[in-house]
Amino acid sequence: MARRIALAAQGFGTARPEGATNAGHVKRAIDRLGLLQIDSVNVLARAHYLPLFSRLGNYDSDHLDRLAWGRKSQRGLFEFWAHEASLLPLNAHPLFRWSMERARANQGNGKGKLHVFRLEKAKYIDGVLREIADRGPLAASELSNGGERRGAWWGWNDGKLAVEWLFSAGLVTTATRRGTFERVYDLTERVLPPSVQALPTPPAEEAQRELLRLSARALGVATEFDLRDYFRLGVADTKARLAELVEAGDLLPLMVEGWNKPAYLDPAARQPRKVEARALLAPFDPLIWERDRTHRIFDFFYRIEIYTPLAKRKHGYYVLPFLLGDKLVARVDLKADRANSRLLVQAAHLEPGHDADRVAGPLREELRLMADWLGLESVSLPRAGALAKRMGRMR
Repeated sequence: MARRIALAAQGFGTARPEGATNAGHVKRAIDRLGLLQIDSVNVLARAHYLPLFSRLGNYDSDHLDRLAWGRKSQRGLFEFWAHEASLLPLNAHPLFRWSMERARANQGNGKGKLHVFRLEKAKYIDGVLREIADRGPLAASELSNGGERRGAWWGWNDGKLAVEWLFSAGLVTTATRRGTFERVYDLTERVLPPSVQALPTPPAEEAQRELLRLSARALGVATEFDLRDYFRLGVADTKARLAELVEAGDLLPLMVEGWNKPAYLDPAARQPRKVEARALLAPFDPLIWERDRTHRIFDFFYRIEIYTPLAKRKHGYYVLPFLLGDKLVARVDLKADRANSRLLVQAAHLEPGHDADRVAGPLREELRLMADWLGLESVSLPRAGALAKRMGRMR
């Protein structure tokens, strides 16, 4: 039952829209989830696009782009640090202002990179803020005095550290994304609609309670850690707020068979008798991003192997679990070969206890749907393995 509750809470308890999807479908799906995690890996599609495909099918990703980075009048989302870098509905902005205020006051554990940088270079950061105010939207690479990068990849220079501190403090936000998905910063009041900026700011305690309510709605049934992890709230704040929510009847404590920790149920959670879902799930999909929860609910051990050396990978570089009904029945290593207009299925692994004949047809159909969504002409299937061979024999 816990599995079906979790699937229904994540939008898999109902059928995908029939016919063409629109911006309303996209917005409602994001509202249900509460956020989309952003990740720069683009071997298949960027992480924030994939959960919507899993739930909506062949939707127009331009709808998401306009909601996230369109004109002020089109905006329906904003970027902030929630479950990692995330896109969030605009009406959630007041719920994170307490976090922004803590950042502005430079309240932290004293060890964070941005915290230390603010202590050491407050005047420099203030100067960067003035430059953005004077010149308009700027990427970190466009600052007049950004400084040298420190090492490769995540080796941020002073300019990047400055704009990220300003971002965490809510003084700037993402105006758009350019080129290789580079974030462009502008003053928050110039990006977000006035109606959002005018929303009242709740006390920190009420904002945290509401974030936990949203977590519970998105998860259905969850442990304390599951709820805290969804928006990455602090341990002490979560414990205090959970007790208040239970006392108010906003969360129902219970034990779930097979779980070794107490759980909490959203009182409004659907409890379907059956779930008939079919979806390829990205590594950063909210249904499976917390790996211990994924194992607890689906008996499915999942680790992303992007950072694992090639020789030590078990399943592949960018592996998506396949949801069929209410179970994770397979996993596929996918890559978009855009130069040759192919969706490459580099490996297909059937989960123990599942029948290749039952899984092959729905999986092949879902792969074809993904190729259509990505604008790729063909699907290239692997040859090794019972599942791959069964898919290859199908016509």
